Amino acid sequence: MEAFLIAEYVGIASAALSGFLFGIKRGCDWLGVFLAAFLTALGGGLMRDVIVGRPAYSFTHFMPVLIVLCVMVIAILFKLHHEKRHGLEKKFIFIMTDAVDVISFSIVGAIVSIEYGLNIFGVILVAFFNGVGGGILRDVLLNEVPWFLKTGLYGTISMAMGFIYYFMDLAGFTNIYWVMLLFVFGIIFRLVAYYKNWGLPQIHYKE
Repeated sequence: MEAFLIAEYVGIASAALSGFLFGIKRGCDWLGVFLAAFLTALGGGLMRDVIVGRPAYSFTHFMPVLIVLCVMVIAILFKLHHEKRHGLEKKFIFIMTDAVDVISFSIVGAIVSIEYGLNIFGVILVAFFNGVGGGILRDVLLNEVPWFLKTGLYGTISMAMGFIYYFMDLAGFTNIYWVMLLFVFGIIFRLVAYYKNWGLPQIHYKE
């Protein structure tokens, strides 16, 4: 439970900042920025809870939404909304927060899906939806091509976190130290994949 909460709250805070910056980039008003932050931070968790069939964690606990609001207030106090919008998605703060949230949420998705008795395929897919679902909802709201479709192994790494955690659980390696090791590995993997421009082979249609 401790590992779950740490991963969940770190992911929410990081994703809220990522969504905040994305909303600013798109020139949204304050409601639009809040919705971008809210969906990025909590949208994947809502998808996860629908799949496993449990009440939405974000709406049965106060902390998730409070974290989103606190991150927005801190971002405003530090005047992050005054940053130049051009090229924002290529700035390290955006790349790093995005990496932290996708890895955190993917691990949380794997933890919850195992708790609800899903098999390996369910664990991998729930990790994926928990990891990238919020970003998908944000991008649909802001009329963007989903981020995970155009940047270094984003969705693949999310699935890999679920795959690895499934076997960690089988081996009994699920304490906070092993989870943090997986967390750090996932972030490094994501950052390297982004800056090295790694990606899956494309399928080219020939007429």
